[in-house]
Amino acid sequence: MRFRHLLLAIAPLFALRPSPSAAGNEIKLVVLREKGVGTAAQAQPILDRFMALAKSKVGWAAARGTYFSDRKAAEAYLDAEKPQFAIVTLPAFLALHGPRALETIGQARVARAGGRTYHLVSKTAADLAGCKTKKLASDHLDDARFVEKVVARGAFVLADFQVEVTKRPLQAMKQVIRGESVCALIDDAQLAELAHVEGGNGVRKVWSSVELPPMAVVALGSASAAEKAGLRGALASLCQGDGKATCSELGVESLTPATNDAYADVLAKYGAGK
Repeated sequence: MRFRHLLLAIAPLFALRPSPSAAGNEIKLVVLREKGVGTAAQAQPILDRFMALAKSKVGWAAARGTYFSDRKAAEAYLDAEKPQFAIVTLPAFLALHGPRALETIGQARVARAGGRTYHLVSKTAADLAGCKTKKLASDHLDDARFVEKVVARGAFVLADFQVEVTKRPLQAMKQVIRGESVCALIDDAQLAELAHVEGGNGVRKVWSSVELPPMAVVALGSASAAEKAGLRGALASLCQGDGKATCSELGVESLTPATNDAYADVLAKYGAGK
């Protein structure tokens, strides 16, 4: 009986015990959006507003978001700051999934982010065969494994072409327009821009990939079970109601809970952990 009375006495203390984030643990979130249009400096103020929204809806005591367009810079931040969460483009998700032990907690459908489908475009080639052995320009060639296993899925390998690695999103398309490259590998966001590039009306699709999953919302090793459960439970509500305008400004159409199962196909194709 004494033990029972003791439990009843201390139960309110456990009920009032704050969660790790409520106790003052700052929640840090990284957004890694590779190959996107715009700069980190332009996106950061919008991300700051999104984090204020998330702080309010999830119940975090403090929250900070940091935007990156470069994977190496993002990884340096992961090592130095140990953030709990990240929203990353698919190629980065696949490359970092094993080494960083990423745990999928959601998906982010992002307008104009690109990376859902990939296309070969050309002015002179009629099909994929017409691109092979010819000069192929692209800014998506920094991860050959992703291109060959996830995008091409056996349709081609980079050795089939004379590869030209470009640095800027529209550079490959402009090379095709000027006749400097026969074909270009571009994503859906770049394809949408083609109509706005001078001379782009003469360039057509000659091959397209399957549709790939959207950006992943992931937890890193520094996230506690309570923090993961808190974000996962609130994720769908972040871009609804009063949060819709903020998400739209950031380019996020929706956030939904998910697990690694949503990425099982592409993880298998990429060869996670190998």
